[in-house]
Amino acid sequence: MRQKELRLALVCYGGISLAVYMHGITKEIWRLARASQAFHKGETPAGGSQGVYRDLLEEIEVETGIRMRVLVDIIAGASAGGINGVFLAQAITTGQSLEPLTQLWLDSADIEALIDKHQAPASRFSKMWALPIAWFAEKRSGDNIDELIEAGARTEVRAKLSHFVRSRWFEPPFGGALFSGLIMDALDAMAAAPRGARLLPDGQPLDLFVTVTDFRGHPERLTLNSPPEVVETEHRLVVPFTDHGAVADTLAHPAELTFAARSTSSFPGAFPPFMVGELDKVLKHRKVAWPSREDFLKRILPRQFAANAADHAVLIDGSVLANAPFRPAIEALRERPARREIDRRFVYIDPSPGAKIHFGPHNVSAPGFFQTIIGAVSELPRQQPIRDNLEDIAARSRTIERMRTIVSSIRPEVEAQVEALFGYSLFLDSPTTARLANWRARAQTAAAKSAGYGYAAYGHLKIAGVIEAIASLLYHAGGEPGPQRWERIRSHIADAVSARGFDELRPSFSDGASAITIGFLRSYDLGFRIRRLRLLARRVTELETDHDESELEPIRDAIYASLADYLECKRTERHAHLRKDVRLLRGDAGPLLDKLADSLDLKQLDTATEKRLAAAFTGLARDVKRPILFTYLGFPYFDVATLPLLQGEGLDEFDPIKVDRIAPDDAKSIRAGGAEATLKGIQFNSFGAFFSRAYRENDYLWGRLHGAERMIDIVLSSLTGNARLKPGRVAAIKRAAFIAIIDEEEPRLAAIPGLIASLRKEIG
Repeated sequence: MRQKELRLALVCYGGISLAVYMHGITKEIWRLARASQAFHKGETPAGGSQGVYRDLLEEIEVETGIRMRVLVDIIAGASAGGINGVFLAQAITTGQSLEPLTQLWLDSADIEALIDKHQAPASRFSKMWALPIAWFAEKRSGDNIDELIEAGARTEVRAKLSHFVRSRWFEPPFGGALFSGLIMDALDAMAAAPRGARLLPDGQPLDLFVTVTDFRGHPERLTLNSPPEVVETEHRLVVPFTDHGAVADTLAHPAELTFAARSTSSFPGAFPPFMVGELDKVLKHRKVAWPSREDFLKRILPRQFAANAADHAVLIDGSVLANAPFRPAIEALRERPARREIDRRFVYIDPSPGAKIHFGPHNVSAPGFFQTIIGAVSELPRQQPIRDNLEDIAARSRTIERMRTIVSSIRPEVEAQVEALFGYSLFLDSPTTARLANWRARAQTAAAKSAGYGYAAYGHLKIAGVIEAIASLLYHAGGEPGPQRWERIRSHIADAVSARGFDELRPSFSDGASAITIGFLRSYDLGFRIRRLRLLARRVTELETDHDESELEPIRDAIYASLADYLECKRTERHAHLRKDVRLLRGDAGPLLDKLADSLDLKQLDTATEKRLAAAFTGLARDVKRPILFTYLGFPYFDVATLPLLQGEGLDEFDPIKVDRIAPDDAKSIRAGGAEATLKGIQFNSFGAFFSRAYRENDYLWGRLHGAERMIDIVLSSLTGNARLKPGRVAAIKRAAFIAIIDEEEPRLAAIPGLIASLRKEIG
C-alpha cells in the first residue's frame, strides 16, 4: 500500500454577493477534508457528500493500492474569498463545523439585513425618480436566467432593489459595524456547534492570508544608485495567521479574524472603509475583551503603530489591488513538513471568470465616458489574468524537477563514494549516535576534498545564506519593521562574521583556518540540517515502492521529529528574549551572535537527531538501512550539486506544483454554460444575491454541486501512471455526490423548489 498526500493551497477570489456561491464550494472542500480524516482513522463519516468522498478514497485504495489523504494547509483570499477563507481556516484548525454558517449566509447576506438603518430611505417616496433606474437595471441583467428562479422572487428583487437605490447617495448604504457584528455572530455560531478533530496532522501548519488595501498607504524606503534612497507609498497589505501546526480552540482571537474578514470585504461604495475604532465599538457593545489588541495591530500595521496612527488606518476591499492572492500562498510553501509522497495543488476559486472577449464589427465603438472610468478603476484590475503567478509556479516546478533529476543521476556515484569511504565495515550496518556523528564529519570532509576548488564557491554561497538567515531571525525577533532595518542588521552580522574569520574559505576545509568556518556553520547553519532531513525523507518515500510502509514508519517518525525541532528554531517566539539586544545593535554584532548560537543550540539538536536515527536504524533490514544511511552521509555531495541551482535556498516539498481552477465554467456534468447559465449573483455587477433569498439559495446549491464535481476531478487527477478507476465509475461517483447534496439541502432550500426539480431531471 502506497501512502500519498494531496495537499491543497486554496486561493479564493473576490466576488461580492457570489460569496454565497463560494461558501458552497468551500463547504464541499471542508467535507472532503473531513471524509479524508475519517477514512484514515477508520471512522464512519457523516452522510451526504461526505460519505461519497469517503467511499471514493476507499475505492481508490482498493483499485490502485494508493491510500490517499486530502489536506488543506494554505488558504489565501481577497474580499468575498477572504471572508470564506477565514471561516474555512477556522474550521480546519479547530475542528469546528461550517454547517452553522449556511443559515447565516442565507438569512443575513441580504440587502435588508446589511443596509445601515441610518442610510435607509426615510419613506417609500424617497427618490421616487430612481425607481425606473432600479427596474431598468433588473431587466437588463436578469433576462437570461429568470426561468431558474421562482416567479415570486421577481417581486422581492424589485422591492429590495428599490430600497437599495433609494438609500442615501454619496454614503455607503451597508453598515460596517453591522457587518462586523454578523461576522462575529458567525464565528460564535461555529464555536457553539459540535466540533470534531483538527483536520491536519500534528505539526502540519495551517496558514491563512487575507489581502487588504491600505487606502492612505504607508511609506516604504527603497535603495537606489541615485538618489541613494527614495520613499514610496505602499497600499498592499496582507493579514497573516498561522496555527503553527498545533491544536487550538481558535486560529486567532475572534476580533482579529473579524478584523481580517471585515476589512478585506469593504467593497468601495457599498461598505464604509474599515477602521479599528469600528471594531472596538462592536466589541464594547458585545462586552468582548481583546487583550492581544496592541500586539495584533503592531504586527499587522507596524508603520502606523510606530507612529501612533494604527487606530486611524483606513482599510478597504482586498481585491482592489490583489484579487488573486497567489504570492503569499506561494511564499507559505517554505518549510512545509512532508511525511510521504506529496501532490501539491494550487486550487483557485474564481466564481465568475472574466467577461467573454468579443472581436468583430459588433464591438467597434469606443467605450463611453463612465464605462471607461469604471472599467479603469474597478473592473480591469480585478480581471487581470494570473499569468505572472502561474509562470512563477511553473518556474519553481521546473527547478524542483531539475533538482530531482540531478539528485537521481548522481546518486549511484555518491553512494559509491560513501561506500568507498567506509568500506564494507560491519559497523556501517550498526550505526550508533557516536558513529553517526563521526561518520557525518568524515563524509563532510571527504565531500569537500572531492569537490576541490568548486567547494569554495559552494562554501561562500552557504555562508551568504547563513548570514541572510541569521539576519532574518534577528530582524523578526527585534520586531522593528522595514527593509532598511533588515539591511542594517544584515550588515552588522556580515561585519561580525568577517571580523571573526568565519568566512575564510579555501579549496577545502581541511586546515586550521577552515576549522573556524566549520565551527561557525555547525553553530548557525540551520538550512543545511533542514535540507538534509528533507532529502532523507524523500529517499524514504521512494523506498516505499518496494517496501511495506510499516517497516519504514520508525525512520520516518525519527526524521520528522527531528525536522520539527529544527523548524522550531525558525520561529520568532523562540528568540524573543533577544529583542532588546537586537534593538540596541549599533556596532559589533559578535556578542549577539553568541547569544543566538545559545538560543539555537544546534549541536544539541544534532545529537538528539542522531540518537533518534540510530534507534530507528536498529530495526531496519539491511537493504533498507543502507540506502537511507548513504543518503544521510552522502548529503554533502548532493548539497554541493544542488544548492547553486536553488540559489542558496532549500526547496521544501520536492515535488512540482500543479494548478487547478474551480469555476462555473469548469463544472459541466449537470449543466453547461458557466455562470450565466447557473448563477444569479452575477446580476447587478455581482450584487445580485443580496436582493433575494431565492438567488442566494440558488447560488449556494450550485456552489456545492460545482465544488463536489471539481473536487472529485482533482482527487482523481492525482492518480498517475496506470492507476485509475473502472470505466463508468467517475460519472457514477459524481452522480451519487449530486444526489446526496440535493437530498440534504432540499428541506432547507424552500425558495427554489423549481430548481431542485429541474436538477433532479438533469442529473437523471
